[in-house]
Amino acid sequence: MKKIRKKAASLYSPCFEKDSCGFGLIAHMDDKPSHWVIETSIKALQRLTHRGAIADDGKTSDGCGILIKKPDLFFRKIANSMGIELKRNYCFGTIFLNKDKTEQKKAKETLLFQLRKQGLVVEGWRKVPIDKKVCGKEALKNIPDIQQIIVTADDEVIESDFEKKLYVARVQSEKILSQDNVFYISSLSSKVISYKGLIISNSIKDFYPDLKDKEMKSSLCVFHQRFSTNTLPQWKLAQPFRYLAHNGEINTIQGNRHWYFARRKKLSIDILPELNKLHPLISGKDSDSCTLDNMLELLLAGDMGIFRAMRTLIPPAWQNNNEIDDDLKSCYEYHSMHM
Repeated sequence: MKKIRKKAASLYSPCFEKDSCGFGLIAHMDDKPSHWVIETSIKALQRLTHRGAIADDGKTSDGCGILIKKPDLFFRKIANSMGIELKRNYCFGTIFLNKDKTEQKKAKETLLFQLRKQGLVVEGWRKVPIDKKVCGKEALKNIPDIQQIIVTADDEVIESDFEKKLYVARVQSEKILSQDNVFYISSLSSKVISYKGLIISNSIKDFYPDLKDKEMKSSLCVFHQRFSTNTLPQWKLAQPFRYLAHNGEINTIQGNRHWYFARRKKLSIDILPELNKLHPLISGKDSDSCTLDNMLELLLAGDMGIFRAMRTLIPPAWQNNNEIDDDLKSCYEYHSMHM
């Protein structure tokens, strides 16, 4: 008679398995920029390859990238090599452009016009160095022309006003160019810049040689490996977005979008008098993370603090929680009244 071997007891259960993105943050608490922060963040990102999906070509992922605090030394070196003298207020914005020359010209002229309307100066465009050899066949099918626009403002303009002008110009451009499915402003800020795409994390430094430059220094780096769930992979949907990197799905995303569209006419921000001309400010067709990022940047453009903005967008569950503080409860009530 054969003995029946019993399976060893285990705490593992398939119900514990979940598919979700991986992300992280490395920062210097003293705010001193270093190449180490970027280098270490990329090494950490490479450890998150298993958190995303890879196509059968072995080179195309659902998207990965980093968002870093503006590397001032590196950008001033680049500007100097281009014969551009940067002011105190400047921005390098990363733009995904259509490879069709007619569409690209239209996009550049539109963005130029909107930036000039805000009293800003476009100093030039920089073709971002990339190595397409590390891209897979799927990523190459719709790879955009990646360029950086260099924008300056007068020295007397305070940083928050500069950011608002960049924000308004960006949103207006996106509305006008909404039929161009390739055009996307990955980042347009005097504070941060984005490097992302449909590449595997092990290839990000090779794809963007900028990231190997020792003078590319930052005191903060957010990194993200995407696992695409509710949308197909796209270059523009790689994360981090302009403010955040998000892990998971928002199960109320459709309701949240409807709330916005139903109440957008009631939104009023004194320091954004042109607000009514900017709608819609959120994406109704891209990923839930993209929409969350859109709403966050609107609240921050209205000078709401980051903590209050996040608590307003994702209010805590305070019912039956006697330990929650009054500040959190008031945030939930603020959210309920204004939504």
